[in-house]
Amino acid sequence: MGNAIESSIEAAVTALIEQNVDLARRVIEGDKEINDIEKDIEKRCLKLLLQQQPVASDLRMISSALKMITDMERIGDQASDISEITLRLANVKYLKEIVHIPQMAKATIKMVKDSIDAFVKRDLDLAVSVIYYDDVVDNLFNIVKNEVIALIRESADNGEQAVDFLMIAKYFERIGDHAENIAEWVYYSIAGQHYERKYDEPREI
Repeated sequence: MGNAIESSIEAAVTALIEQNVDLARRVIEGDKEINDIEKDIEKRCLKLLLQQQPVASDLRMISSALKMITDMERIGDQASDISEITLRLANVKYLKEIVHIPQMAKATIKMVKDSIDAFVKRDLDLAVSVIYYDDVVDNLFNIVKNEVIALIRESADNGEQAVDFLMIAKYFERIGDHAENIAEWVYYSIAGQHYERKYDEPREI
């Protein structure tokens, strides 16, 4: 499921940059596969809960997995939403070169990959690093937002496309939030408590 959503994000941003209608449609169609994987994992987790009646760390792992796949499914939805907008923009000339949105995509793919790796490897430090890395995505979103405001101020005719790009950036920002949620559940599954982020603590990301 992790591989599927990583591929979906990557394909969504490529389709956007290249205005590739076929690739955008494949992202939308691929969302069903992600949904099917979620249902399969959910079924397996519930079967374990009912048949094995796990306790302590085993119970935390299964309950965390159930939470994680919900966020992962939403990431697939948002990649699909981005591709829906790509289809709408397929035959128009972009107002300016797309620079920061691909950077957002790259950052969110890293967050998703690292959060899944943290779960597989039971790596607390990696999970925490994902939580803080969300700042990178948030900062890029603010840059895109300011660019959109500037485009609309420049000309009201830019408004519709500018808003579309703001929506795309917002979807990537939400993907970052979901990846952060996954990392928080990974932390809980390992440590047995929720991670409390210290916002005044300087940290390299």
